[in-house]
Amino acid sequence: MKRILGASFAALLVFGAARPAPADEKEATAVLDKAIKALGIDEKATKDTAYSWKLKGVVSFNGNESEINGNGLIQGVDHHRAEVNIEANGNQFKVITVLNGDKAWRKLGDNQMPLDEDALAEEKRNTFRAVGVATILPFKAKGVKVDTAGEEKVGDKPAVILKITGTDGKDFKVSFDKESGLPVKSVAQVKGFQGEDMEQETYYKSFQDFKGRKFATKVEIKRNGEKFIDEDLSDFKTMDKVEADAFDEPK
Repeated sequence: MKRILGASFAALLVFGAARPAPADEKEATAVLDKAIKALGIDEKATKDTAYSWKLKGVVSFNGNESEINGNGLIQGVDHHRAEVNIEANGNQFKVITVLNGDKAWRKLGDNQMPLDEDALAEEKRNTFRAVGVATILPFKAKGVKVDTAGEEKVGDKPAVILKITGTDGKDFKVSFDKESGLPVKSVAQVKGFQGEDMEQETYYKSFQDFKGRKFATKVEIKRNGEKFIDEDLSDFKTMDKVEADAFDEPK
C-alpha cells in the first residue's frame, strides 16, 4: 500500500476501511476459510512449512503412454524440487526440476540447463498454484486477488468457483466442493512442451488424512481436453525444516 500523506486523507481511509467488505469478497473468503478447515490447515503455521510426497502414474503424449514415478518437495511458494523417472519404449530417464527463489533449473538425463525468464515465471506460477490448492494460505496472501466466478458440477457434485489472480497479474480458477469445502479442480493456462499455450484442467480426488492434514491422493490432468497425466500420490509428510541442499542446482 502507498504511504498515507496527510492526516485528513488518513482519516478518510480509516473510515473507508471500517465499511463492510463487499458481498463477493466475503463469499470468496468464506470459501477459502471452509477449505482451510476441511484440509486441516493451521493458519498460524509459518509460510516456510514444507511438505513432501511420492508419486507414480502414467503420462500420455502424442498418443503414447509412459509410466512415471518419483517424488516431490515444496517449501513455501518459491522452493520446489521434483524428481520424476520416466519409462518409455523400454528406455528409462530422469527429469529433475528445481525452483529456488529467483533461480530454477531442469535436468534431463545428463543434460542440465537453467530455466530462462519465461520458463522461470511459469515454474513460479505452477508452484504457487500447487501450494495454494494444497494449503489455501497463499490465496489469502497480500497482493493476491480472489473473486467468485459462479458454480459448476465437478463429477456429479456442485462446486463453487473462485478466480485467483496472483501478484504477477496472471489468473486461474479453482473449484471447491460445496459440501466438503475441499478443492476439487483447477483450470489454468500453461505452456506445453513446445512452448505452446494450453488449457490445463487438474482434478483432485481421493483425499486422505496424513497426521491431521488432508491431501489428494489421486490427481488427473488434462491439456486442451485430452488426457495428460494420471497420478497416485502417497507418503505425504509435513516438516518445518528440510535438508540445507534440498533446493540446490541439480548436479
